[in-house]
Amino acid sequence: MDMYCFPIFILLFLFPFSKSDDQLAQGKPLSAGDILISKDGVFALGFFSPANSSKSLYVGIWFYNIPESSRAIVWVANRDNPATTASPATLAISVKSDLVLSDSEGHTLWMTKNNITADEDARASAVLLDTGNLVLRSPNGTVIWQSFDHPTDTILPGMRFLLSYKGRVMGRLVAWKGPDDPSVGDFSFGLDPDLDMQMVTWHGDKLYCRISVWNGASVSGGTYPGNSSSVVYQTIVNTGDRFYLMYSVSDDSPYARIMLDYTGTMRLLTWNSYSSSWIATSERPSGGYGVYASCGLFGYSDFTGPTPTCQCLDGFEPDPMNSSRGCRRVEALKCGSKNHFLRLSGMKVPDRFLHIRNRSFDQCAAECSRNCSCTAYAYANLSSAGTLGDQTRCLVWTGELVDTWKTNNYGENLYIRLGDSPAVQKNSNLVKIVPPVVACLLLLTCIAIVLKWVRRKKEIKKTLMLRYLSASSDLGGKNSDFPVVSFEDIVAATDNFSDSNMLGMGGFGKVYKGILEGDKEVAIKRLGSGSGQDSTRKDVLDWLTRFKIIKGVARGLLYLHQDSRLTIIHRDLKASNILLDKEMSPKISDFGMARIFGGKQQQGNTIRVVGTYGYMSPEYVMGGAFSVKSDIYSFGVLLLEIVSGLKISSPQLIMNFPNLTTYAWRLWEDGNAMELVDSAIAGSCPIDEVLRCIHVGLLCVQHHSDARPLMSSVVFMLENEIALLPEPEQPAYFAARNRENGHTRENKDNSQNTMSITTLIGR
Repeated sequence: MDMYCFPIFILLFLFPFSKSDDQLAQGKPLSAGDILISKDGVFALGFFSPANSSKSLYVGIWFYNIPESSRAIVWVANRDNPATTASPATLAISVKSDLVLSDSEGHTLWMTKNNITADEDARASAVLLDTGNLVLRSPNGTVIWQSFDHPTDTILPGMRFLLSYKGRVMGRLVAWKGPDDPSVGDFSFGLDPDLDMQMVTWHGDKLYCRISVWNGASVSGGTYPGNSSSVVYQTIVNTGDRFYLMYSVSDDSPYARIMLDYTGTMRLLTWNSYSSSWIATSERPSGGYGVYASCGLFGYSDFTGPTPTCQCLDGFEPDPMNSSRGCRRVEALKCGSKNHFLRLSGMKVPDRFLHIRNRSFDQCAAECSRNCSCTAYAYANLSSAGTLGDQTRCLVWTGELVDTWKTNNYGENLYIRLGDSPAVQKNSNLVKIVPPVVACLLLLTCIAIVLKWVRRKKEIKKTLMLRYLSASSDLGGKNSDFPVVSFEDIVAATDNFSDSNMLGMGGFGKVYKGILEGDKEVAIKRLGSGSGQDSTRKDVLDWLTRFKIIKGVARGLLYLHQDSRLTIIHRDLKASNILLDKEMSPKISDFGMARIFGGKQQQGNTIRVVGTYGYMSPEYVMGGAFSVKSDIYSFGVLLLEIVSGLKISSPQLIMNFPNLTTYAWRLWEDGNAMELVDSAIAGSCPIDEVLRCIHVGLLCVQHHSDARPLMSSVVFMLENEIALLPEPEQPAYFAARNRENGHTRENKDNSQNTMSITTLIGR
């Protein structure tokens, strides 16, 4: 760990603090020695002096309730115009509702600018929030200025860092000039004005490091070390005219910040309370790797190992004539010859790309294939069209490839053009020898597999296979090696299926907790003829617990759909398949019906429809089509169940509503959504939070799969109360109410059965 992971300045406060409120009002200025502290003591605002200049005074915001030596400055007001101890300064709210920093001689050192008209009765006030945001509000509560809109060198969780507005590049982070000098430095970060899909850092006016290229993933997440296993999410939001970056963290995360330091390195820093220090969990560039074009032409910075290295792209080798230039092709390309494209996964795509709009994946590939000078292409579906005009992103390269990365945490597929293998072209004997040898090996392999299968068949009746993902050909899974546990071990692990170890009951039987291999906790389902749940513990699930479960399941699905190596479709997400640990943290279980997507596959079809009535999406029930949007529909139903305390086909519903989704939609449409909330929590839950959850649930159960948000957007909408939510369309299985006679035209023959089904032939 290098020294830059830790604070590189010392706060020298001049006087004992005399003010500890979180508010600044008109007529009550803040002076040197005063301090504002946010409500829960997370952040403070006041005057500070750098270690090398005790006579210079700056107004800043820093983390407060951590040791003083580690209190990182996250925002500075007057970074290029410090006050001095010789002329004491004050921060006050003017009669025009501006924040003004001025010295004792009346010189204005810094001030905000707003469009509020002067009003003698208007008494604006400022408050320091626990997010680290200093907010200036008018008397009616309207935000007229906030520090989050004017960052210096740091992005905090919840801050919307505006990258562009109506196609124009907007915000930039600007590093400090030195470790003890808050003034504007040489390094800056923002959107590349030439290629407006990538975020970069500059050294002066020269490109220094390409941080990322937008690949359509509106939310990406990763774990980082701290007091617990926590998650930080990077969110790219495109509202149509605004394009901005946000970071958010899970509920139990330690403090985190993104910082551009004076050396030009972007770091994700998290607070470790055990070592009482800031830890750099991610940084770019790192040790010189990741600096623009540092690995030369056709080379890439490999960040997948314990230490970064320079590597050559597949099909290339180090250039023996000039190693500083990078790599050269093993086989030269020839226009007109039969070349092929090799897929490289987990790549940050090279620089100098051409963005071709309105192309499908096949059209993008064809665009590059038919152009002899095209050396690579990459494709992505964007989460929203916004200012880009369409939801496709086809990038192509001609000539040399420069500044490519490979990483474990994020990346995409890059397809590079290569010539045919020289070994096959130059040695025709291989063509004669290889096929017969391969055929013999395949025959021997088949015989071995059959013999092994016969032996295994004799043992299968005595064992129980714990299957986390289906390997059945009927379900479309892929063969894998699964752990095998004897029935006797299962009996011992569950204390002979003791009622004290029962976790719950589902459509196929009871679920028990068991301990295997000494201390490994597992969930075991024992097939039975029926099931039901005990409602007497309903009071345990207060709103905070329910909201925690909702967000936990959402993050779990986000991992399955996006962050895992392969895309996993659960296909049977429902309440009985969500297990809760002693901390009431949810765990998604029962992957017996799951499907795996690899490569560019987005949707599957089957004539064997499996799942649970009420939770299955309409396109799946009617046509056997399933995708991530099928799970999202199920999640929407589950969310509405958690909020309401009702089952999808609860008999307690008001007459003429066959299921929960239609009931919820009608209440929402009539402006009575709070009537949906479980009476056990209705009096104690925050209304805005509950209504947001209902809104998100209705977005997830919309009839058309394309209208449903991706789990990345769902997580963002649940985690960020400031996120704008689109209006939901009517849900699936909904028929409009005949308002004249008060009746509906909905089908009265809907099944009330909530058990899982294994086969349903679509008509």
